[in-house]
Amino acid sequence: MTDDFVLHERLAADCITIDDWPLCRVLLMNDATYPWLILVPRRPGLRDFHDVGTEDMPHFTGEICTASRALQAAFSPEKLNVAALGNMVPQLHLHVIARFAGDPAWPDPVWGKAPAVPYEPPALQKRVKALQAAFKEI
Repeated sequence: MTDDFVLHERLAADCITIDDWPLCRVLLMNDATYPWLILVPRRPGLRDFHDVGTEDMPHFTGEICTASRALQAAFSPEKLNVAALGNMVPQLHLHVIARFAGDPAWPDPVWGKAPAVPYEPPALQKRVKALQAAFKEI
C-alpha cells in the first residue's frame, strides 16, 4: 500500500481498526447496537466508488463480499446493508451492517435512528474475536 494513506479523523474517532486486508483497512464502528464493519481502501484521494482504479476494483468488491460473508457467518442477520454514502466523511469508505428485525432502526437505515452505544471493553473484545475468527473461515 502507499505510504500516503491517512484515515479520515472522523473514521479514526468513531471506529476501531481490526484488520488490514490487501486493499482495505477494516474498521469496526464503535456502536454495539449493530455488527457494523467499514472498509476503507488504503489509497489516497478516493472519494466515490467509481474512483477506485480498474486494477483495485476486483479486490475491493472481493473484500466487500468477504466482510459480508463474515458478518453472515458470525451473526446470522436477516439482512446485510452495504452502503457508501460519504456525506459526512469525504474519504471513500463502505459500510457493511448486519441487520435484525429487532434492531432499533429496523426496517429503516441505521443513520439518525438511535445514538451510538459504544462497546464496553469485554463486549468489544468478544466482537473483535468473533469477526477475526469469521474472517479466517471465509
